[in-house]
Amino acid sequence: MGGWVLAAVWVGLCVGPGVAPVRAAVGQESVMQTPGQGASARQTRNTHDSLGLGPVPDAAAAKLGEPLYKANCAACHGAAARGGVGPNLLRSVLVLHDEKGEEISAFLKVGRMASGMPAFPQLNAAESYQVAEFLHLQVELAANRGLYKQSDQMTTGDAAKGKAYFAAHCASCHTVTGQAGAGDLAGIGKKYPQPAAMLGRLAWPSKRGSREAVVTLASGEKLTGTLVHYDDFETTLKVATGTGAGAVSSWPTDTVKVAVEDKLAGHRALLPQYSDEDLHNLMRYLLELK
Repeated sequence: MGGWVLAAVWVGLCVGPGVAPVRAAVGQESVMQTPGQGASARQTRNTHDSLGLGPVPDAAAAKLGEPLYKANCAACHGAAARGGVGPNLLRSVLVLHDEKGEEISAFLKVGRMASGMPAFPQLNAAESYQVAEFLHLQVELAANRGLYKQSDQMTTGDAAKGKAYFAAHCASCHTVTGQAGAGDLAGIGKKYPQPAAMLGRLAWPSKRGSREAVVTLASGEKLTGTLVHYDDFETTLKVATGTGAGAVSSWPTDTVKVAVEDKLAGHRALLPQYSDEDLHNLMRYLLELK
């Protein structure tokens, strides 16, 4: 049996349905094929060998196999073979036993109809091999930590495009000039220097600060202030305006109407609109705000 089987336990720990490690993209694993390319390549190959993985995947064949896999397999097994309606192929004994497409190719010709797996007789020998190498590459990328791409090594994004996006979508609430205020982002690149951390913060800030609200009493009187406590049973407000400014008052929640200011409304509105390119460009721009 091929050396892929020795990696099965490690792959099982690394990969679950819908879970993928941060890793190099398809095609970036070519460093594996020429171990003489320096210390990084040697470390990657050493990790591969120490895990008992099978032959190093053929990167060129895997790249050709990716569209074949997506067209014929992804609907059931997921875009990266990590499972969907069908099983996770990175844990498949057949995939782990296979070395050069011999077992996968034979299986694709006949399928396993009793389990709902159709045959793919339209795939020729070269195409079956390419699909097999794509699957082998997914196993390699999941199991071989030497190929993982660390978040602090991200180089994507165009700062100039990010600046333009900021001006169009963010400048109504945020500044970058160093002015006092919760919305100023001057120096944010120093506060969050890692790209992954910056991406998380700009997509969804974790701190929303105090909650400002307008509480309408049964009498119709409206009080504006900061919520001290608010749940299904009790509402407590520190009043900010009028003769009662500074006072803290409480009411049963079902006797008042509470309108809470949504400080993340702008971020919430942008979430379904962001493209990956938008996020990476904006991230790159904000990282430069030292």
